[in-house]
Amino acid sequence: HLALHRLSIATFFCDPHAPWQKGGIENAIGRMRRFIPRKTDLLTLSTAKFRQFIAAYNNTPRKCLDYRTPAESFAQVLHFECESTSRPSPGRRGERGLPTSP
Repeated sequence: HLALHRLSIATFFCDPHAPWQKGGIENAIGRMRRFIPRKTDLLTLSTAKFRQFIAAYNNTPRKCLDYRTPAESFAQVLHFECESTSRPSPGRRGERGLPTSP
């Protein structure tokens, strides 16, 4: 928070127990709950399993991103390829020249 203020970036804190004020976060939490149910002891998850969940999350196409994955969008914005962008979303023809489904 303070680091963002030093960069002149405004921050916003939602009121407690007000999920409607943070719809995007609630949506993200709901998506992660598909992989990690409530009351899961995160200490019992292996690093490899946790990374699998993150990769699945980052490589799932989103309507709000014009059916691109978060990883594809992130790479496009930053012009940066990283480990999480290695697998494009199925059925899309992108800059990698993958064929589309008939």
